[in-house]
Amino acid sequence: MENLALIDSFSEFKDDKLIDRVTLMAILEDVFRNALKKKYGSDDNFDIIINPDKGDMEIWRRRVIVADEDLDFENEEITLTEARKIEADFEIGEEVSEEVKLIDLGRRAILALRQNLISKIHEHDNTNLYKHFKDLIGEIYTAEVHHVRPRVVILVDDEGNEIVLPKEKQIPSDFFRKGDNVRGIIESVELKGNKPQIIMSRTSEKFLEKLFEQEIPEVFDGLIMVKNVVRIPGEKAKVAVETYDDRIDPVGACVGMKGSRIHGIVRELGNENIDVINFTSNIQLFITRALSPAKVSSIKINEETKRADVFLKLEEVSKAIGRGGHNIRLAGLLTGYELDVIREGDVAGATADEDDVELTEFSDEIEEWVIAEFAKIGLDTAKSILKQEVEDLVRRTDLEEETILDVMRILKEEFDS
Repeated sequence: MENLALIDSFSEFKDDKLIDRVTLMAILEDVFRNALKKKYGSDDNFDIIINPDKGDMEIWRRRVIVADEDLDFENEEITLTEARKIEADFEIGEEVSEEVKLIDLGRRAILALRQNLISKIHEHDNTNLYKHFKDLIGEIYTAEVHHVRPRVVILVDDEGNEIVLPKEKQIPSDFFRKGDNVRGIIESVELKGNKPQIIMSRTSEKFLEKLFEQEIPEVFDGLIMVKNVVRIPGEKAKVAVETYDDRIDPVGACVGMKGSRIHGIVRELGNENIDVINFTSNIQLFITRALSPAKVSSIKINEETKRADVFLKLEEVSKAIGRGGHNIRLAGLLTGYELDVIREGDVAGATADEDDVELTEFSDEIEEWVIAEFAKIGLDTAKSILKQEVEDLVRRTDLEEETILDVMRILKEEFDS
């Protein structure tokens, strides 16, 4: 059969699209049968023979011979006169097979057929791509930066598949250039029309957990289990680990000698501060460990409300809360308890976000000379300043009223958040 450039080459489709022989033949037959139905009304009496390796295809139509005056169904019947033009000794009731040339379908049908074939191939590719990446959800994947947009980075893997890394799924310190290799986890696969959109994330807790599996052999082998992971991406993370092998120190094995094992993970996450904690079912001990580096004096737990009053010495409060409240927030998420910090000696406690914080914790927002000016009059915590009258502070320090108001606004915003 002549090649009308309907398909450049069946074998080319097979090689380029990595479609197996059986699937390619099924797609081709389906496309041609649809074209035959449109042209003749039915494809029941057509045989399609395809050789995708050579690019050959034949279409044969079977019709029953009837008397000239009895022709009712032209697609399924042929007159005796027409049949004998094919072979002189044909008789009524016999079956005639004729080859149908593509040209017989008409030029418009051929163009539509080609478009339908391309569409079916793409549909097959998209279905396979969707299934492939669905199976990879939650796994680490590496791809190369193709181009960077304000709200998204477009990545391309070795197979040419496009992967999307949205801004909100990037670590705040991430900065990518075209050609950079990027690691993250496949977080979701969404269908946009018929095309799957593959979403990568670097902020997911699962990404950190999978990095532990990749970088720490004992975790990969199952000797150490990651029980829980909580993160403030790019800032701080807490990872609870456990082992049933008494010979293994799970925290030491994860951190490594002088931090050698965890260093690569920290660097991958933009120098995110990672606390590795020994998991325990003893909730008091677990909360104590989760609040490290602060030293907890005692804990009072309410199982019904899932709250815990944590009693600390004054000098330990700022350590427990941490910069921006990150430490206590993550400790609460890790343990599943809402933690209230209470200074020893206080009658009424305060929640973690309301408790006092040393003024030096705000050094990135308040200039050092301003902090020093407050220290001169014995005000070195946020709460001690907020209790003062502005006029009194203007009188007692060398600070302008506007500067004092700015400091109070910063401190108040921290507590309100």
